[in-house]
Amino acid sequence: MEPNNTTAPTIQTYWELLVWITFNPSNDDLVNKLKSKYAEIINLLDNAKQEQSTHSQRQRYIAIAITEAQTAQMRAVKAVTAK
Repeated sequence: MEPNNTTAPTIQTYWELLVWITFNPSNDDLVNKLKSKYAEIINLLDNAKQEQSTHSQRQRYIAIAITEAQTAQMRAVKAVTAK
């Protein structure tokens, strides 16, 4: 009899998807911590974007900040995993 895999897949949030929070082939704890912190930053920015008026300049700055946070997260992971 084959094992019954009935556990539901974890639904990722928008900000977890942006930092690929589950992608960590080396299972490096520091990578997990970095990705979690950057996901939290992106979440805060996204919440600010949702809560505030649709002032176009503010929305633009938030969108840029989210993109920059993604870039910083990728570079941080590369920095700690470089060989």
